[in-house]
Amino acid sequence: MAKRDYYDILGVEKTSTKEDIKKAYRKLALKYHPDKTKGDKKSEEKFKEASEAYHVLSDEKRKANYDQFGHAAFEGAGGGQGFSNFDFSSSFSDIFEDFFGDSFGGGFSSSSRGYENRGSDLRYDINISLEDAYRGLEKKVKYTTHKKCKDCAGSGAAKGSKPITCSYCKGKGKIRTNQGFFTIQQTCHNCSGYGETISKPCNICNGNGKIQGQENVSVKIPQGVDDGNRIRLSGKGEAGTKGATSGDLYLFISIDNHNLFKRSEENLYYELPITFSDAALGTTVEVPSIDGGKSKIKIPPGTQHGKQLRLRGKGMPILRRSAFGDLYIRIVTEVPVSLSKRQKEILEEFKKIEDDKPNPMIKAFFEKAKKFWKN
Repeated sequence: MAKRDYYDILGVEKTSTKEDIKKAYRKLALKYHPDKTKGDKKSEEKFKEASEAYHVLSDEKRKANYDQFGHAAFEGAGGGQGFSNFDFSSSFSDIFEDFFGDSFGGGFSSSSRGYENRGSDLRYDINISLEDAYRGLEKKVKYTTHKKCKDCAGSGAAKGSKPITCSYCKGKGKIRTNQGFFTIQQTCHNCSGYGETISKPCNICNGNGKIQGQENVSVKIPQGVDDGNRIRLSGKGEAGTKGATSGDLYLFISIDNHNLFKRSEENLYYELPITFSDAALGTTVEVPSIDGGKSKIKIPPGTQHGKQLRLRGKGMPILRRSAFGDLYIRIVTEVPVSLSKRQKEILEEFKKIEDDKPNPMIKAFFEKAKKFWKN
């Protein structure tokens, strides 16, 4: 059966860049890699086909030969080299390490095996007040997790014994199988990928190397944290299996709603109600700030409802910077609901004066309205 065109296999053009070719191969390799499609022969063939195409098109010299002679360049014609004796496993190890890490590469080590048996990461939600977020604080956290077994020091082996290197995989945790011209690595079935076997399991942890227990940590929450921020405590997650690296603990910050301040990033907001006479005549008002202090602000005469005033540096600390956001105060003009006789008289008199000299905003609105009605 005739071989498919290498460009068609990867779904690229002759003019595609090396990066485009690499991306196309990566997509196919992720989809059809034998470690992900265990036992699927069709996927395995597609993976081999894509790997062969990438081997040729990723190298400028091989690509040039292929563009000139086609598949004949690698079947003896045109001075090419065939694939019958080609070691795909060693040639592609750097590609797989780049794409997937050591577990898909040509080689593997105890460090990659240790990562596979690494403990799970844990999540812990912390609620704090806006004032706590402003000041920062130290908080004690207590949570349930799987800790390293002290009796066997995490090895899983009973006292007086120790794990034995797996004779099947020689401690690698994986075995390599040749399938045609391609080499596939799989988890060792004898040691389940640990690289070691235990003849006498620990009675306390049953050979797992970890037991469930309570953990207590103290965490510093910095000034300026925001809702949804997270803090990572390395190695404070679940213990790894049989002495492998522990996972991490992620603390997710949730900030309680405040009854006065609203927050948007480093800035704070609230509404300040004032009388309509203060809005018209102007005044000076003492207002609160998140640090617990007070600030005086001047409301100029003729301040309109909804006007926003700013107090620089009175907002939240900016995380990891020695700077602060601002406090924005929105003016809300409160109209009296009930009036005394004297107040009504004064306002009636004021209204007469107003009618002689209409407010510019009101005048402009009704001029626009008249034009609208005419049209």
